[in-house]
Parts: sequence; C-alpha cells; structure tokens
Amino acid sequence: MLSLFRTGLLGIFLLIAGTFMVNANVANKRIVDSPEQVQPLLVGQFIPDVVVQTDFGKDIRLKDLVENKPSIVIFYRGGWCPYCNRQMQGLIEVEQRLLDLGYQIIAISPDSPERLTAQRTTSEFEVVRLSDSKLAAIQAFGLGYFLPDDVAKDYRDKLGANLVSLDGGNKVVLPVPAVYIFDTSGLVQFQYVNPNYQVRLSPQLLYYAAQIAR
Repeated sequence: MLSLFRTGLLGIFLLIAGTFMVNANVANKRIVDSPEQVQPLLVGQFIPDVVVQTDFGKDIRLKDLVENKPSIVIFYRGGWCPYCNRQMQGLIEVEQRLLDLGYQIIAISPDSPERLTAQRTTSEFEVVRLSDSKLAAIQAFGLGYFLPDDVAKDYRDKLGANLVSLDGGNKVVLPVPAVYIFDTSGLVQFQYVNPNYQVRLSPQLLYYAAQIAR
C-alpha cells in the first residue's frame, strides 16, 4: 500500500512539475509575466541562502532555520487571500501530527512584519509566519510573477490587499503558492507548486508526504 502511495505521490509531483521548464539554477532571480512561466526550486536542489523577517521585523536566514530542524515551508500570497487563509486553517488538522514527526512549519508571504502581527491567532497554532516583503525568497525560489494591473486593483479594492512591488516599481509581484519539505541539509525532499492559486495541497496529502520524506 505504501509503495502504491509513493508512486501516486510521485505522479502528482511529476504532473505539477511538468507544467514548468526545468531550471538548474538554485537561485532564480527572474520575475516572470504569468504563474505558468515560473521556474521553481525542484526536488534534489538545495535551499537558497536568503534573508526574511520575523513578525517583529528581525532579519533571519531561512537556511539557518531549516538547518535546525526538518522543515515544511509554505509560500502563500498574503493574509488578504481567502484561499491562503483556508489553506492555513486546514493545516490545523495535521499540525500536531507534523510536529510529532519532528517538523517545524514555516509560512512565508510578501506581507510586511506589521501585517503578520495582525494575522496572529489566539490559538496554539505553531506555524512560524515570516515576511518576504523584499521578495528575496520568492525570487530565489523561482516563484515570483507580475500581477496584471487590473487584477491588482481588484485585489486592493475588493479584498483590501496590501501588495508589494519589485524595487519600488509599479508592477505588483506575487508568489505562486507552494509547499516544500526540506531535510536539515537544506535539500528539497518534496515540492508542490501549482500555478492555479485556487488549488492547494490538501492537509492529508501534506502529512503523507511528510511521513515519506522522513
């Protein structure tokens, strides 16, 4: 049964990865014009050495965090995104089981540290939220794309989104939602990247993937 699941999980990965061009560079600095064009970090590659920020505004090397403990790293679009919030809520179902496997769970978005502070919950939810408002991780993981101006306007007007541009430019950048599992050497053991932001990895499939990666 486990071997069948491994085959199925691999099939899902290949299906998703097959929509992208394979990129040999670990640090991909290119921002592309659409979600379908991203060239994400792949299984077998190592985590880029990038700096992100805590919700208190403190700089922290993502690589240092991952080297401390096997890690599940989730990229999401922001606290304004209903699909992202649904994904985070779903994590509660499997959070304790993932922690029991020895993982830490890290969630990264372009939201500012101040926005992350506002997203804190009163529950015992142990996901570590980090800010990539400078887009360093999003670029290095090859997940960034430019959002069309009309869509950016809709997000601001209808969802109150606080969006981030690249180097003070006019074009908004968002990450394609992604899930990575790293071992303590920083090696990617599992990757799920889908250009359709409405489709997220289910909590149960994440748990099974985490079991196999251990």
